[in-house]
Amino acid sequence: MALESSGETTLQAIAKAAGVGQGTLYRHFPTRESLLLEVYEEDFSQLVNAAQGLIDGFRPSVALRRWLDELAVFGRKKRALAEVLEAATREELHSEHYDRILAAIESLLKAGVDGGEIRQDVRADELLPLVSFLWHLDTRQHARIPHLLDIVMDGLTASRPHQQAAPCRDVHHE
Repeated sequence: MALESSGETTLQAIAKAAGVGQGTLYRHFPTRESLLLEVYEEDFSQLVNAAQGLIDGFRPSVALRRWLDELAVFGRKKRALAEVLEAATREELHSEHYDRILAAIESLLKAGVDGGEIRQDVRADELLPLVSFLWHLDTRQHARIPHLLDIVMDGLTASRPHQQAAPCRDVHHE
């Protein structure tokens, strides 16, 4: 739909694409921002809810990789809506949804650890910032996302021994 391609889409264009009158759309969504926030919430809920279905239907590492693919799609949609979500509302959405997304990631990681496919030392609050690059890639880089996610998955696999990295030191204070 037009919302995915541009954050500038008008309610009139959205109503036309949806096959409803503008009045109908305005009764349910008085502003373009209210419609975009509803779309964001729906997409976010689908992303979070997909975790359990993937765990139930696939090997744990495959489930996690497929969910990361869905996260990438969500990130592209979110980027298209970023203009609207950059305001204070975005901060509310992020803090409100942070625990839900961590819980989804945690369930995927737990299934992988229990299945012996994912490292035991990875936490959800570590994986989320690790894949946050998805929100920062421009459209020219979208073709690289599968490869980048494969690199992330390689780092998560339990098949190789993993050494604890030395703590990072701030070179400016030494």
